[in-house]
Amino acid sequence: MAIFMPRITQAKKVLRRSFSNGSNTSASMDIPKGYFAVYVGEEEKRRFVVPLSLLSQPSFQELLHLAEEEFGYSHPMGGLTIPCSEDVFADIASRYGAL
Repeated sequence: MAIFMPRITQAKKVLRRSFSNGSNTSASMDIPKGYFAVYVGEEEKRRFVVPLSLLSQPSFQELLHLAEEEFGYSHPMGGLTIPCSEDVFADIASRYGAL
């Protein structure tokens, strides 16, 4: 089983940067320990809170790669934005018990 650590490290950098802006908004406060928020959708973005264990799954790592190609490290929602439909994300996340 291969785990692509560079992608996990990149995702952690994005998350760290999005949470380090100093704001204590309710959106960032309602994320339990061991979870992170992602924004998913093609037109309107929907927020999902998923377990960190999802970062090690190959199919989720492919979504991270797509996010890197489309947004780099500048995510428009201030958090990790995944450029796919909600249905595709829900399918991938539910396979690993994340939803």
